[in-house]
Amino acid sequence: MLRSYIAAALACAASLANTSHAQAGPVFDDVVSGGKLVCLVSPSAPGFSVPDSAGVFQGFNADFCRMAAAAILGDASKADIRGIGFSDSLKSLVSRQAHMASRSVTETGTRSADPGLAFVATTFYDGQGFMVPKALGVKSATELKGATICAEDGSTTLLNLADWFAAQGLGYKVENIADKTARLQAFFAGKCDAYASDMTALAADRRLAKNPDDYELLPEIISAEPLTLVTQPDETLEKAVRWAFQVMLNADELGINSTNVDAAIADLDKQPKAVQRIFAKDGATADMAAKMKLPADWAYQVVKQVGSYGEVFDRHLGPATPFKLTREGSQNASTSKGGLMYAYPIR
Repeated sequence: MLRSYIAAALACAASLANTSHAQAGPVFDDVVSGGKLVCLVSPSAPGFSVPDSAGVFQGFNADFCRMAAAAILGDASKADIRGIGFSDSLKSLVSRQAHMASRSVTETGTRSADPGLAFVATTFYDGQGFMVPKALGVKSATELKGATICAEDGSTTLLNLADWFAAQGLGYKVENIADKTARLQAFFAGKCDAYASDMTALAADRRLAKNPDDYELLPEIISAEPLTLVTQPDETLEKAVRWAFQVMLNADELGINSTNVDAAIADLDKQPKAVQRIFAKDGATADMAAKMKLPADWAYQVVKQVGSYGEVFDRHLGPATPFKLTREGSQNASTSKGGLMYAYPIR
């Protein structure tokens, strides 16, 4: 009886192993065979994802689509970046109409538990806040008793509002509007007293007003919003995206970016060991490439074609941009500088 039980258990384990192996990588393989990576972004989020004059999306989030394409296909331009509404983006992933999403998607327990979604890497630590017309005369969210709030239908924004207003003992009304353009139009037209979203989204949306100086962001941050890259569940794809992002973080800490990576490689023997492990032909990333089915020079292509994390941040959100954000002292600084951006070891 015991021998029969063991044999059955081993057969079951073998079956599960074979099933797991068969399921690992079909989405990744679809990216490779199709020669493009379909990546979803917000259709209009200045600094994060907006189409340029040629209709090509540019911005902080759009660059992580390019990061994934550079790592997997060796060509950042093979990211097929599409603008789509928030709820539709998650539905598109679950229904397998896209490979990944790089937009302001907060990783939550219930979303992470969804078998149709895989949360891979947090690219920005944010928090929810409020934007109001200066004419309203409100200087704190605690003064929003009885206010009508414009918010995105289907987002965590609604849950955060309910929790925060209940904790403050304040009544409020909400206008649930799924379409962002319609939501902003309603707010700018005065149909809502306040507009609720992530603070970075508010900073971006404020720039879409006819007169941005007529609006201000209130100081309160009422939630934690880890904005995370999401893919279809696929072990191979998840690893490729996760470690491509880690290459960008490591490059940032090592002072390597798209402008100096070639010079570093040309004199690689004189570079720190950590740099050699990332960019040497026989380094750690070359070994990783063989195991993850990536091009041998995938790490180089990520940094050369897209940049380091700090480079991408400064390009779209940094001090020289209208956002004037600095990483120094913020949650989005590297852990070596007091932030939460932790570079995993590549070795």
